[in-house]
Amino acid sequence: MFPFRDNIPSRTFPFVTILLIVANAAVFFFELSLSPRTLERFINDFGVVPAEVFAWPTESIDVLLLPFLTSMFIHGGWLHIIGNMWYLWIFGDNVEDRLGHIRFLIFYLLCGVGAGIVHTFLNSASVVPSVGASGAIAGVLGAYAISYPTARVLTLVPILFFIQIIEIPAAFVLGFWFLMQFLSGTASLAVATSANAGGVAWWAHVGGFVIGMLLIGRLARRLRYGYRN
Repeated sequence: MFPFRDNIPSRTFPFVTILLIVANAAVFFFELSLSPRTLERFINDFGVVPAEVFAWPTESIDVLLLPFLTSMFIHGGWLHIIGNMWYLWIFGDNVEDRLGHIRFLIFYLLCGVGAGIVHTFLNSASVVPSVGASGAIAGVLGAYAISYPTARVLTLVPILFFIQIIEIPAAFVLGFWFLMQFLSGTASLAVATSANAGGVAWWAHVGGFVIGMLLIGRLARRLRYGYRN
């Protein structure tokens, strides 16, 4: 399933959502300007490398902690960044609307850092840098699922050999997304892989989603408008 838009208009201008998209795009275009060798070093320096985190205190604590923030602004290719920013654009404005601008920024960063920690603990031997905003955005999806479960999401759905565009409740769209991440993450744990093997950070997605669900109730201001769930 591929979502196009939801049916809840944002009541405030999504400054932070747009700022995050611009920041991610700026870093990505900076990556494109680097030579392959420099880019590899950049990703290794600013991505989260689980094995290095667990090698502390051979590295200073600040060097190990900074990548939990910087990694969420780095992407590994066009599809990676476009997919992440698309989901942030569709669902981020409503979560920002509910939280307020500053609290939404704090929420987003907390989800991203938390997702990185979950990934690190479940891949402690990996020397592959983890990068991308998907953990933070998964937190946005979790918060949206809690806040607007009955919202309708216009979604592209492949049915046999045909493509249908259908309005589906947000709880189903995001619940299905979470289930796929969880099943894929569980399967990845069952498969023995090399510490040098890359792939999708499924558990960062799962962790971010759950963290978003837990945080939204504590950070959200009371809904003062007509749409309530």
